[in-house]
Amino acid sequence: MEPAIREILDLVFRWVHLIAGIMWVGNSLLFNWLDRNLVKREGASERHVGEVWLLHSGGFYEVEKKFLGPTEMPKILHWFKWQAYTTWLTGACLLGIVYYSSGGDTMLDPSVARIGAGAAVGLGAGSIVTGWLLYELLWRSPLARFDAVATAVSLAVLAADVWLVTHVLSGRAAFIHVGAMLGTCMAGNVFFHIVPSQRALVASTLAGKSQAEDERLSNLAKRRSIHNNYMTFPLLFTMVSNHFGSVYGHPYNWLLLAILFVGGASARHFLNVRFWFRRWLPALGATISVTVVLLVFALTRLGRAADMPAPDGERVSFAAVRVVIAERCVPCHTAKPTIVSNPLPPPNVRFDTAEQIKELSPRIKTRAVISRSMPLANKTQMTDEERDLLAKWFVQGAQTE
Repeated sequence: MEPAIREILDLVFRWVHLIAGIMWVGNSLLFNWLDRNLVKREGASERHVGEVWLLHSGGFYEVEKKFLGPTEMPKILHWFKWQAYTTWLTGACLLGIVYYSSGGDTMLDPSVARIGAGAAVGLGAGSIVTGWLLYELLWRSPLARFDAVATAVSLAVLAADVWLVTHVLSGRAAFIHVGAMLGTCMAGNVFFHIVPSQRALVASTLAGKSQAEDERLSNLAKRRSIHNNYMTFPLLFTMVSNHFGSVYGHPYNWLLLAILFVGGASARHFLNVRFWFRRWLPALGATISVTVVLLVFALTRLGRAADMPAPDGERVSFAAVRVVIAERCVPCHTAKPTIVSNPLPPPNVRFDTAEQIKELSPRIKTRAVISRSMPLANKTQMTDEERDLLAKWFVQGAQTE
C-alpha cells in the first residue's frame, strides 16, 4: 500500500474510531452512574426499580428504570449498540492499516525477539483471538458462579497475555494489541451477551412472562456491562500509549502496563462505589498516589540505568555522532523518509542539518538514550555502543563544532 494512501486511511479510520469510542465509553459510564443513583419511589409498583432526576441543558430530566407489562412496550425504544460495533470495526481496520500492512515496521524489535513480520502479525492477531476465547470460556463455565475466583483467573490470563506480547513484539505494538484484546472482549460482550439479553427481555415482556424471568435476563446483560465498565480505563491508556515511548520502550514495559492497568481499574472501582462507600475519596487518592509512585520507581530505578556517563575521557566528535544519527535516525527523520511507512517524517522531526540536530538534542537524549524507545521498534538496529556514544556526547555539552 502506498504511504500516502495508508496515511489517509489511518486518518479517516482513527477519526471515526475516536468519535465512536467516546460515544461508547460515555454511554457506558452514564448508564453505570444512573444505575448506582436510582432511588426507589415510595409506593411504586413492584415493577419499578428506581428513578433519578437530572439537571442538564437548561431543563429537568426524570429517568425511571422499570420492568414493563406485556401491553406497555413503547413505540420507540432506543438501543445502544452501534457505537460499540463501530469502535471495534474501525479499530480492527486500524490494526491492519498501521501494523499489518506496513511490512512489520512497527511490530518488530530485534532487541525484544528476532522473528519475522509474518510471525509477528500471527502472534499479535492470535493473542487477541486467544485472549477473547479464554475470557468467553471462563465466564461461560461453572466457575463463573464464583465471581471472585473467575475474576482472579481473568486477571491471571490478562497478565500472561501482557507478558507474552511484550516479549515477542515491539513495545508499541504489544500495548496496542493488549488494548485490542480488551476491546474485543468488550465488543464481544455487547454483541454476544448484552444485546441478545436485551432482545430476549423485549420478547419476554411482549409475551407477558414473569418479572422474575425479566430480572434474570436483565442481570445477564448487567454482568457483562459491569465487566466492560472495569475494562474501560485500562483500555483507554492503551489507545494513547504510543505517545509514551518511555513506557512502551522500557525493558520492564510489561510491569509498567500492569501497574497502569491495576491502578486504572482500581480507580474505576472507587468511582463506582462512591455512592455508598464513605471513604471512597481517600481510597481513590491513595490508589492514584501509589500508582504514580510505582510508575516513577519503575521508570527511574528498574531496567537500564538512566544515569548518564561521566563527562571526562576522550571527547566525542560531532562527526561520529552524525554518522550514528545518519544511519539510525535519518532514514525516518528527513525530508523524504526511506523506510518509514508515512510520506512525512514523524512527527515532522528532521535531522538533516547540524542546527536541527543541536536544537532537537534533548529529544534525542530522551528517546534514544534514556528511554531507548527510538528508533521505533529499533528498525535501524541502533546498538548499545552507539547509544553510549550519544550519551557521552550529551554530557560533554552536545557540541556540533
